[in-house]
Amino acid sequence: MADFPDLPEDALAPIDDAAGAPGGAAGTTGYDVPEGFRSGFVSFVGRPNTGKSTLTNALVGQKIAITADQPETTRHPIRGIIHRDDAQVVVVDTPGLHRPRTLLGERLNEMVKETYQDVDVIALCVPADEKIGPGDRWIVEAVRAVAPRVTLIGIVTKVDKVGKDRVGEQLIALHELLDGAEVVPVSSTKDIQLNVLLDVLVEHLPEGPKFYPDDHVTDDDRDTRMAELIREAALAGLHDELPHSVAVQIDEVVPHPTREGVLNVHAVIYVEREGQKAILRGKGGRRLSKTVHDARLQIIEMLGTNIYLDVRLKVAKNWQSDPKQLGRLGF
Repeated sequence: MADFPDLPEDALAPIDDAAGAPGGAAGTTGYDVPEGFRSGFVSFVGRPNTGKSTLTNALVGQKIAITADQPETTRHPIRGIIHRDDAQVVVVDTPGLHRPRTLLGERLNEMVKETYQDVDVIALCVPADEKIGPGDRWIVEAVRAVAPRVTLIGIVTKVDKVGKDRVGEQLIALHELLDGAEVVPVSSTKDIQLNVLLDVLVEHLPEGPKFYPDDHVTDDDRDTRMAELIREAALAGLHDELPHSVAVQIDEVVPHPTREGVLNVHAVIYVEREGQKAILRGKGGRRLSKTVHDARLQIIEMLGTNIYLDVRLKVAKNWQSDPKQLGRLGF
């Protein structure tokens, strides 16, 4: 505790640099649970790019949420399931709550607010290398307005990027922002404090049954996960407004006509303008080829089988603000 100035001892779990990512046995077979078993839903919230999806993947122990450098990467709630002998934690990774600029943004915000009301714990993520600002305070106010009775805790993410003094300052600031709620510092990429965080989350869950079998890591369907991996590959290296305009749909998945055990996956990447197609295609089609190559490798790893991936680019003009097109794309 000496490394962190003046933070109440009951608010901070101790730093353990050797702490690894949570794992362990899957628990009892089927849905049988021991006495005192805890289960429930946890939602990670925060501004875009605060490490929510990376944290979800690290806790689950498998990639279920895509990550990218752009804001508003997550487009729908993703449930990741963490199995322990004494608990089952369902982490709901949501789109970052933000001030919307489009109809899509408004619908994502409504989706997030509905999620808040159905979980047991809401964890506000704030990165160690960025000062707490008006956006964080706005999120806290929104959470308390929508889900006043849900337990709220704080997580300082990316603690590996700064020194311990800066981590301590951020912990104090987050503790104060949350009116004395418990706060935990973590690094998803360095496996720091993940077990401690998981222990804290479990403490706040009610006793109850398992919601999912032991072999489940997410309730996202296959096509949604494939579409997200393609979108992640398409976003790689983009740093302007284009990422907000990219959506992906899986057209069909069928057996390859001549190669046994191979699936043909046909997908469409939608953008809002012709110029955006040119950016995603790249000179001589090289950028699109790299997108297909990178996404194919990820999908093969996810499915455990070989695939042929066909990706086409199409324009859906101003789809982010068109109710019909939003509905067709699943928003």
